[in-house]
Amino acid sequence: MAAWLKALAYGAGGIAVVGMAALVALQEKLVYVPVLPGLARAYSITPERLRLTYEDVWLRSTDGVRLHSWFIKHSPNHRGPTILFFQENAGNIAHRLEFVRIMMQRLECNVFMLSYRGYGESDGHPSQHGITNDAQAALDHLVNREDIDTSRIVIFGRSLGGAVGTILAKNNPDKVAALILENTFTSILDMAGIMLPFLRWFIGGSSTTGLKILNFVVRSPWNTIDIIGQVKQPILFLSGLQDELVPPVHMRLLYEKAIEHNSDCLFVDFPNGMHMDTWYSGGDRYWRTINLFLQRFAPDDK
Repeated sequence: MAAWLKALAYGAGGIAVVGMAALVALQEKLVYVPVLPGLARAYSITPERLRLTYEDVWLRSTDGVRLHSWFIKHSPNHRGPTILFFQENAGNIAHRLEFVRIMMQRLECNVFMLSYRGYGESDGHPSQHGITNDAQAALDHLVNREDIDTSRIVIFGRSLGGAVGTILAKNNPDKVAALILENTFTSILDMAGIMLPFLRWFIGGSSTTGLKILNFVVRSPWNTIDIIGQVKQPILFLSGLQDELVPPVHMRLLYEKAIEHNSDCLFVDFPNGMHMDTWYSGGDRYWRTINLFLQRFAPDDK
């Protein structure tokens, strides 16, 4: 019996060591994927291809990193809501242009698309600290524009972008009118156990149990579940129940955490929605849900 317990302990220790090595070496490649396999880092198209009126905006993050973004204007004299869009972890903002084009049509909004550091034409290398600063630079730019209604800035974040947007909304309660999250994870710590199943007993966020002895080596934990309860603005949760990357239960857990402290939370699920196509499979109901949310929490009072 003693020999069996010793072998079990050595086995667990070996898994922990291997897991630590994998996390240290591969975590940035697992969390951030600026270049999709088989594609160039450069933008495949620009908004001009979709006949969208836009401007290239160059920003500086607080640490001096040069960032690229697109501000896409609905129409010259339109002062509707402005969506600050934060994308998923893979590819660049050009890969989201078709979604943004339809968003602008259906919501009659402006859209600001930020390239995280290390993505698209932005300099630097992605990290949680760096991308958090990048998001702040984007918001600071928007609140200083004179051609938009700065009282109607709404954050929209999908997957990783939801984690980014949650931190930004929490840090800027007076600058952000509302927050929209789609298919966002509770934390990268929880996702690590999904992407690397043999680690699930050694890593995890506050919503999981286990030893969690590898948490300390994760450089970008993106603990959305620990931040969401501090967001004071209204939050809309859009959950695709067929999400093949982030278990849909993550969105439910985020909502349950948020509603403990924030009564202006709405959870809407889409039975056929997958990680990237919830907006498409959701059809009219998807856009109608967002429209009603904006009308209620980012109204045109003029």
